[in-house]
Amino acid sequence: MANIKKGDVVQVITGKSQARGGDRGKQGRVIEVQVEKNRVIVEGINFVKKHVRVGQTQRGTKTGGIETVEAPIHVSNVALIDPDSKKPTRVGFRVEQVTKDGVTKNVRVRYAKKSGKDI
Repeated sequence: MANIKKGDVVQVITGKSQARGGDRGKQGRVIEVQVEKNRVIVEGINFVKKHVRVGQTQRGTKTGGIETVEAPIHVSNVALIDPDSKKPTRVGFRVEQVTKDGVTKNVRVRYAKKSGKDI
């Protein structure tokens, strides 16, 4: 089970401060997790300019130019947001027994280490 998943709200904890034009301290929702590269793409964080070749669609409209898109950021540079305090926290795992229809099953649950609440 991963510490950070798609849809989680995270905060950037390293890099340039916002006063210097960086993203440290900003919060955003995870759009994509690249497990094999240990990177995440966060909404509104780490914008880069991407040069796209000019082309045409079938309707004849021009495509391409310079676009701004979110670039991946390393997982170690973001921290999950605690649901209670809205501050960054570490993630823990707890094994709980869930009984459903008379069948007991062990389930791993993510929880915020600061508050102890389930995520």
